[in-house]
Amino acid sequence: MSASKQGRILSRVEQRGIEPVPENQRNGAPGELFWVWFAANISILGIPLGATIIALGLNVWQAVLATIIGSFGSFALVGLVSIAGRRGGAPSLTLSRAIFGVRGNIGPTLVALISRLGWETVNTITGASALLSLCVIMFHTPAGYKDIPLLTFACVVIFVALTAVISVAGHAFILEVQKWATWIFGALTLFVAIYLVSTVNWGTLLSSKTGSTSAFIVAIGTIASGSGIGWVNSGADMARYQKTSVKSGSLVLTAAAGAGIPLTIVIGVGSILTAGGSGLASASDPVAAVRGALPVWVSVPYLIAAFAGLLMSNNLSVYSAGLTTITLGIRIPRVYAVSLDIVVTTVGAMYFMLGSGGFYGPFVTFISLLAVPLTAWVGVFLVDLIERKSYDSAALLDLGKGSRYWYWHGINIAAMVSWLVGLMVGFLFVTARVSDKVVWFSGPLANTAIGKNGLAWLVSLLLAGVLYAIFGLPQVKKQETQLERDEANRA
Repeated sequence: MSASKQGRILSRVEQRGIEPVPENQRNGAPGELFWVWFAANISILGIPLGATIIALGLNVWQAVLATIIGSFGSFALVGLVSIAGRRGGAPSLTLSRAIFGVRGNIGPTLVALISRLGWETVNTITGASALLSLCVIMFHTPAGYKDIPLLTFACVVIFVALTAVISVAGHAFILEVQKWATWIFGALTLFVAIYLVSTVNWGTLLSSKTGSTSAFIVAIGTIASGSGIGWVNSGADMARYQKTSVKSGSLVLTAAAGAGIPLTIVIGVGSILTAGGSGLASASDPVAAVRGALPVWVSVPYLIAAFAGLLMSNNLSVYSAGLTTITLGIRIPRVYAVSLDIVVTTVGAMYFMLGSGGFYGPFVTFISLLAVPLTAWVGVFLVDLIERKSYDSAALLDLGKGSRYWYWHGINIAAMVSWLVGLMVGFLFVTARVSDKVVWFSGPLANTAIGKNGLAWLVSLLLAGVLYAIFGLPQVKKQETQLERDEANRA
């Protein structure tokens, strides 16, 4: 890239909101998306996820294999949703209007927005915690959030300000930042990972016993729900600038490999540490734990890598959340939508860090529950993608009765019923467990093999997809035929 072109990218703020990108402005290539998904998943904080799956009783080799299947597989779903972005040139939830109707789409969009805001709050709290830990090491400040409230506030502001700069600038800027972040912070993460692995008791690691098939299946589901499923409704957001000539397989491969490679490395390190007897990976707060567990020359790079990885993930999430906010019906420019989402997550982070006694357990449980309605939406969306080869750009933005996507009172009954049945049946298999002593609810089928193996999300995806294939696809075929006729008449 020439210096002049790069300068234009880095100084230009994207003005487009959810309106589809004209074909003559789609110049993206799949390789760009590889860097986007790689940088969003290089966070060293994937290490505790490795501890989680080892705790299920797996040995390290099973854990690594489960990580490969769960991360590559779940991000392949992200790649499949990206195909719709290439076809329609619009964000995922905007394209979803064609499926659910301009009013019916409000439900899936609201769930997606809540999920995005929830994880952004987690990112902000953890990113600010990394900065606080750096202050403890370098300036010997108190470690608690409430010890110096002004310092905590400053750390939150720094994290969200950097997020805002990148997210507000928009698509082209994000592509450039994520590419450089992959090389710089990816290398730093790899350095820390190599050191951590060198501290492992390999005798303990190699002597661990093989876990059960059931635990292996649970581990795959845990990795999938903690990685790709949370990103699946952002696939088209980043792919809407891709050339229409880009092959579908390339989009799937770049998403799966871009995220799967760093996730396998980082989560694998967490598995190795835990299986090797290190307590670092299983610490309740892995950011704070490094202060005493590692020498300064390692803990400082660790915290910088943690902060940067969270920032790269957060700026992508906030960008997507801004588009989702507009799709929900809040008619404001994209820049203002991004700013609104940042304000919400900043207030949430400050409340939980300075005002609330506990956060991670209940909040992460809550947003993890959203994996069920999210995957039910994925089931409907991907089945629709089988028949829907094009989208009516004008109709995607038309919320009135004359819209091609108005259906019945603004709702596509086939899609809505498929989604609702999929999520309701999925919740029958779910146990919302905050801790060993605190359980919010347990579905009547939670103790079945599906519930125990953590496969509720898969049930939702498959059931919603099958129902829509039966009741919705015939309608899509008719719609495609009519759209082709209309385009022929205009020509």
